[in-house]
Amino acid sequence: MVGKYKVITLCGSTKFKDAFIQTQKRLTLEGNIVISVGLFGHSGDNEVWESMDEGTLTKTKEMLDDMHKRKIDMSDEIFVINVGGYIGSSTRSEIEYAKANGKVVTYLEE
Repeated sequence: MVGKYKVITLCGSTKFKDAFIQTQKRLTLEGNIVISVGLFGHSGDNEVWESMDEGTLTKTKEMLDDMHKRKIDMSDEIFVINVGGYIGSSTRSEIEYAKANGKVVTYLEE
């Protein structure tokens, strides 16, 4: 079990926080290094956005999107958390980016 580990980045809407956590645990126990989101902006980390003006909010969201693409760069694969088949525009962009860079794309739901 010790050795070379596959690196997987989780992608998907942060409104699926529970599915992110469950998937991270499962994939980790299966012997993978799992990279996840830094915060759950759509399900519980509202305090992050509350004090930001519109300009700062826009720049922060752009930074987070870029950081997630750098996480994909470091990965062998992405795992899409698509509860109920839902894939939003940001996640769709991450999937396209991953495919364009030769990453394996796996989905929670087909």
